[in-house]
Amino acid sequence: MLNKVGMVSLGCSKNRVDSEQLLGMLTSCGFATVSDPSLADVIIVNTCGFIDAAKEDSIVNILEMAKFKENGNCKYLVVTGCLSQRYKEDLETELPEVDMFYGVSEYEELAKRLASLCGLDKNTINCGGRLLTTPNFRAYLRIADGCDNRCTYCAIPLIRGGRKSVPMENLIEEATRLAENGVTELTVIAQDTTSYGTDIYGESRICELLRELAKIAKLKWIRLLYTYPNTVDEKLIDTIVSEEKLLNYIDMPIQHIDSEMLKRMNRHGTREHIEDIVKYIRKAAPDFVLRTTAIVGFPGETDEQFDELVRFMEENPFDRLGAFTYSQEDGTPASEFDGQIDEDVKQSRYDRLYSMQQPISLEFNKKRVGSMGTVLVEMRDGDTLYCRSYAEAPEIDGFIVVNDAPEDINEGDYITVKLVEAKEYDMIGELA
Repeated sequence: MLNKVGMVSLGCSKNRVDSEQLLGMLTSCGFATVSDPSLADVIIVNTCGFIDAAKEDSIVNILEMAKFKENGNCKYLVVTGCLSQRYKEDLETELPEVDMFYGVSEYEELAKRLASLCGLDKNTINCGGRLLTTPNFRAYLRIADGCDNRCTYCAIPLIRGGRKSVPMENLIEEATRLAENGVTELTVIAQDTTSYGTDIYGESRICELLRELAKIAKLKWIRLLYTYPNTVDEKLIDTIVSEEKLLNYIDMPIQHIDSEMLKRMNRHGTREHIEDIVKYIRKAAPDFVLRTTAIVGFPGETDEQFDELVRFMEENPFDRLGAFTYSQEDGTPASEFDGQIDEDVKQSRYDRLYSMQQPISLEFNKKRVGSMGTVLVEMRDGDTLYCRSYAEAPEIDGFIVVNDAPEDINEGDYITVKLVEAKEYDMIGELA
């Protein structure tokens, strides 16, 4: 019997949820997961196909895992996920080492096929569970798949289709089950979280969903990521501020601020709305943490338009910033736009934007020195703890580092820490 499966999950947190759902199906029919790929009878690479760098990373990982067909136990090498969804035929030709390719909506079919091939009972597969690949005290809750926004640079609708919100009762059931199994921190995700429910309820229900999640007794922290700027409104901010479990942290990717760039990107909303909602957030809760992302080097972006973006970020500082150089994606409208920009110019603008952000990030952290608050212990390495407060989202922000910690503090514990030193992205804390 072949029943050991290894998983390589690449890309974003939304893709991670797919991996966890597939692993849940496989373990429900008798597969056992292994972390050492040399021991796996089946290796699955769940790929990302969002931008060129992610595609290249996916190919590198596939080829790396293919080595275990000769130097390990691997009998079946499987590729699934976004890259496989978009380029299945090309990959079948270019990667003969791979035994099967599946897309993003075929996980149940894949699980049943692997069960049959490996001598397990495909009729026992449970499609409703997840096997977490995060630490057991935190999880992502994906509230919708796909996207209707149709940004001109984005391939997600080509890969995953339009928005498909998960019914609220299903999400509450899933979140409750996660909490009963030890999850205390829930991060709410989708391609566009603030449009949750518009496809099934006729209007956004994100505020109602957040309030219902906050009622789950065993959850302590709930964090909202991937909001869309023009649908972040006062009602949403008031909802977050009014609920103790909803963290005063929001991720609002603006991508750009120049009106012509926003139009070419097909980003809905205006600079004025972004400025107004940022002001409202700062007024509603002075400790509120704002994160954003920006794209540099979009086709046609002039030096003056990039300068405008930099000035805006300086005058309206976000506490956290992620930046990307534009990637020319097959099949997207922007890939055919005139004014494609040289890679060295993109990189120069990327470097400048991050250089601008570094002192902003450092100043944000300096203002926190001397304060005390609750942190979650993410990792422990000897007597050093790597923690996060409400101000640090998992996997994308920095850590609060606590040295000389007592042995009785464990990963997943919530402890009180005094912040004593600021760095650009991390902080040093002491036990209070």
